[in-house]
Amino acid sequence: MAANTKVEEYRALYDSYLQHCNSHNFEGMENFYTSPLNVNDEPWDPKKVTAQFEPLVTAFPDWHWELRHLTIEGDYLACHFKVTGTHKGSFQGIEATGRKITTTQFTLYHVVEGNKFGDVWDLVDIESVVKQIS
Repeated sequence: MAANTKVEEYRALYDSYLQHCNSHNFEGMENFYTSPLNVNDEPWDPKKVTAQFEPLVTAFPDWHWELRHLTIEGDYLACHFKVTGTHKGSFQGIEATGRKITTTQFTLYHVVEGNKFGDVWDLVDIESVVKQIS
């Protein structure tokens, strides 16, 4: 596959995945993962991966990832996000405040089998979220 074609295909793959993320379609998200999916170098079942999002979207029903930068090199996708949401439910022991939050996330994906994420390394600034709602 030509390099430009691969970049375009990976960009389309990621755009589709991000649509599932932002609509909180966990079942749809699982279709993008290998089984197991290595998350920060640990093998996880796809259902465990999506289960980690449930407390976030329960506490922040409008949790949204805005892709600010996407770099594709070979079979790796590096993403930088602005993440926003409104605190409407309990999160890490803090009851709903109604406050809007903004934070940063960086994620590196390894694409395998042409259209699946086989490895994910993820860093979200949850500490800043807790500070904003405290």
